[in-house]
Parts: sequence; structure tokens; C-alpha cells
Amino acid sequence: MNKHDLDPCDVAELERRKRASLGQLLLRSARLLDERAVARVARRGATGVRRAHTALMPYIDLEGTRQIDLAERAGVTKQAVGQLVEELEAAGVVERTPDPEDRRAKRVRFTPHGLKMLLHGLGVLQELEDELTRALGEKQMASLKKGLTALLAALEAPEAPEAPETPPEGR
Repeated sequence: MNKHDLDPCDVAELERRKRASLGQLLLRSARLLDERAVARVARRGATGVRRAHTALMPYIDLEGTRQIDLAERAGVTKQAVGQLVEELEAAGVVERTPDPEDRRAKRVRFTPHGLKMLLHGLGVLQELEDELTRALGEKQMASLKKGLTALLAALEAPEAPEAPETPPEGR
């Protein structure tokens, strides 16, 4: 089935809802910002960095993080995290060290080189933010940051359990 097989009214409604969806706006904005940052970093000589790598990096604590915790935080499989960690380890960005709480486990942490790369990447993100601030204006950017900070706090809070659905009367 392709777009042309659908009812034109359904297609129009789908497009309208996608444009109005906060989730869609956030996902698309994050993807585009990440793509710009990765491209800029690559143009400056740090080749080999992919969006999959940058998606994992915010979840690596400075003291190190277990791979299973990385997988949970990033919302990907342990196998996917394992592959990304291997790639980052080969590039000298991260290393695996013994977990002081569990001798069988390893923690993934940034190497000194990885920390320098992380600082460089954060500098690139700051450049992009400065450019966006000039495009949007300081007041709108400050409002956006404040709103996103509140949104993140609300999303990080434990979700209230859903009330069970009650069947309609008469059944």
C-alpha cells in the first residue's frame, strides 16, 4: 500500500496531525540539530562519529555506566549498545573498566580523549544554539529552554498508573 491508495481525507488528516504533534516537532527538531552537529564535527576533522554514537553519549555517566543501564536509558537493545561501545572503544572515546560494585560487570566511561571530544561536541552544540538564538531571538529561545526544562522534568517524573477501564453499563 502506498500514499496514493489511501483516502485523500485520511492523508490530509494524518499530515495535519503530524504537523500539530508536539512529539513529532520535538523528534524532528532533535534529529535535525543532531545531524547539523555531527556534520559540523565531521567537517572539522572528527570523522567516524555517527548519530547513533551521539545518541548514546548523554547516557554515559562520568564515573562510568553499565552497558545494561546504557541500553535501558537509550531505549535500545543490549546488543546495539554493545556494538556502539565497541566502535567508540576502537576510536579511543570510551573504555570498559571493572565495576566496583560487581566484579563480573564492566562500566563504560569516557577516556581522556573521549572527554575532549565530548567537550568539543558540546562546544559545537553551543555554536548551533547561538545561531538559533540569533534566528529566533533571545526572548523566544529563553522561553523555549524554560519550557523544555519543565517538559523534561515532567517526563522524567514517575508516570502515574493508569486507571483500569470500566466496561460500559449494561454489559
